[in-house]
Amino acid sequence: MRLFAAVLPPEDIAHELAAEVERLRALPGADGLRWTGRPGWPHGGAVNWHFTLAFYGEVDDDVVPELSARLERAARRSAPFELAVRGGGQFGHGRALWAGAAGDVPALRLLADRAEAAARKAGLDLGEHRRYKAHLTLARSREAVDVGPYLDVLDAFAGRTWTVGELVLVRSNLPRSGVPGEQPRYEPTGRWALGGAG
Repeated sequence: MRLFAAVLPPEDIAHELAAEVERLRALPGADGLRWTGRPGWPHGGAVNWHFTLAFYGEVDDDVVPELSARLERAARRSAPFELAVRGGGQFGHGRALWAGAAGDVPALRLLADRAEAAARKAGLDLGEHRRYKAHLTLARSREAVDVGPYLDVLDAFAGRTWTVGELVLVRSNLPRSGVPGEQPRYEPTGRWALGGAG
């Protein structure tokens, strides 16, 4: 199964971001982007917007218990911290548009390092270590797009702060319908309280 570790914004923060994304989707050319938000999210424990901490790719079922145990330890060693969705940026000359993070970003980066280390200790080959860049993907494009107008809107966006209290292991179910623009479905498979609380 395809797995990644993530921090999920709470429902009220996701709704706040959804209102901002509606402003972005009203800009010229927005229909040429594949937006990650789905109407009506979140429902039934579904995950959509998230700050990926570490992407694990395909993980054998027999490795998941060890990975989960190590992620639980990583969460227990990490204190809750304050975070907000703020600003934005792009990857790949406009191929990905994302919202950024503000608040205790060093704590988020440390949690990402621990989530990566947990996977390596569980025997997963993650390739070369890359410095963590906190981002929440809002839209993608198969070709380079001028995202300047979107970044202008995002630069002024400052969401409310919340306390990150858990580390989540998420399963990514890739689209199978063949319908253009269909997004992956994400579902939590494990949740661990930071600092061992709760």
